Amino acid sequence: MATAETFDELFDLKRDGDQFTALSARYPWGQVYGGQVAAQGLLAAGLTVDPAFVPHSLHAYFVRTGVEDEPIVYEVERVRDGRSFVTRRVLARQRHGIILNLSASFQRLEDEPVAQSLSFPTDVVGPGEIPLAGWTTALERSQANADGNSAQSWIRVVSDYPDTPLMQAVAHTYTSDDVPTEAVEFAHPLGRFDYTDEQVPRPYVGASLDHSVWFHDLQPASQWTLHDVRSPGVRGGRGLALGELWTADGVQVATVVQEVLLRVAR
Repeated sequence: MATAETFDELFDLKRDGDQFTALSARYPWGQVYGGQVAAQGLLAAGLTVDPAFVPHSLHAYFVRTGVEDEPIVYEVERVRDGRSFVTRRVLARQRHGIILNLSASFQRLEDEPVAQSLSFPTDVVGPGEIPLAGWTTALERSQANADGNSAQSWIRVVSDYPDTPLMQAVAHTYTSDDVPTEAVEFAHPLGRFDYTDEQVPRPYVGASLDHSVWFHDLQPASQWTLHDVRSPGVRGGRGLALGELWTADGVQVATVVQEVLLRVAR
């Protein structure tokens, strides 16, 4: 079965009414990347919405692990078309069942006051100065802290995708499922695992459980974006991660919240 090799191929959805089909890429961990499924689901939802409405939030549950070498079918439900907001629900399916349950909301742009109360993190290494090992050709990653003891990374999409609000939101959603797991690992009593050393057994197994993104000021994800994420702790095998996405000049692009499953390996 064919798989996607590039960012553009990942988001080349085939449409049949309100049903869309997409390919997956192959990833080193052997299963579909959650950020990919959430981003494809957001795109499917957005393709049923008037372009005058811009994505402002999504909330996703990862129900089952996705299979890399099988197409994913996205079924869009038109929950509501209002004058200011549009709501969509998306179910992603493969042969073994539903793998994603996503809700997305879109807003008609309004001329209202703007305020940004958070500040760009201090003591951050510039993008590209400390490269990180890549796990997909669709992204470039760079460490944002010299000591490597916090979940801060610069990430950018390696593609000149269409410059539309929908595709900016899709691209940032795709990147946003990378750093939250790292933040929870830093909070875990067993600490952060060194994935570069294949001789060291993994102390835990994990997966993304659910994922939410709020879009504030959509900027190109093809430019370096700082993912600054922290975790308040872990309990019951679950850890919460909360963070912000920033442009290099200090614009807050989005807020991300994710719950991660980390079970101690038995």
